[in-house]
Amino acid sequence: MTRSDLVEELAARFSQLTHKDAEFAVKTILDAVSDALVKGHRIEIRGFGSFSVNHRPPRMGRNPRSGEAVAIPEKRVPHFKPGKALRESVDQRTAEMELKG
Repeated sequence: MTRSDLVEELAARFSQLTHKDAEFAVKTILDAVSDALVKGHRIEIRGFGSFSVNHRPPRMGRNPRSGEAVAIPEKRVPHFKPGKALRESVDQRTAEMELKG
């Protein structure tokens, strides 16, 4: 699902929202999540999951073409951990779809 698919779904589910309002709502939520992660905060949405920032230390890698050693700098990367309700819902609904298909 893309960002525009999410906007379309939101506008379809809530008829009182215009497409522009739905787009603004999605942008606001994603910006808030991004800003919180940049500040080092953890975001937890009950029943869905949590977002946090993981630290990857610097390491030595290899250039696949030349085999030459390359220094890879440290990074901070976003991480998503699904909640129990989301995991169980996905598992159950996928199993149901496999039985139908």
